[in-house]
Amino acid sequence: MGETPVKLKITLSYFIEPGAGEIGWKDKYRYQSHGLRFDANNVNESEDDFRKRINIAAREENEEVNGNAGSNRWAIGTNNRSIGSIHSDYWEGTAAALATCNHVAVYPVIGWWRERKHLGKVENQTRYSLIISLETPAQDIELYTTVRNMIEVPIEINAT
Repeated sequence: MGETPVKLKITLSYFIEPGAGEIGWKDKYRYQSHGLRFDANNVNESEDDFRKRINIAAREENEEVNGNAGSNRWAIGTNNRSIGSIHSDYWEGTAAALATCNHVAVYPVIGWWRERKHLGKVENQTRYSLIISLETPAQDIELYTTVRNMIEVPIEINAT
């Protein structure tokens, strides 16, 4: 598809278990049980560099990461799309640029589960919905079948 314009939209939705008796506007880490965020690798960012950028545990001890979240390429940006429990953002560019952004991560952030370890919630699994859509004005491209054939293969989830 080369220079064909495309629009990538990612939407993440999950349930926040509110902290009983907590007022969310005083301390954002005490209201929500946990938070989830999403990100996609930057243009020409390797999977290893992407993993290290979003996951401190993937880095060597004292390893510095020289990368940014690429917030300027997103319409809303990583700092503004993370309010609440439904996060959505889109990126527009060429198909060639999008082809190098082939990794998406969903990762947790702080919540009251971490602050109240005695409740035993920190090891709980959480369910979420991640919707990724592609849009292009080119009508002679068979996106649906191509993507469908790719995702019929079981997807391995790395918990690192």
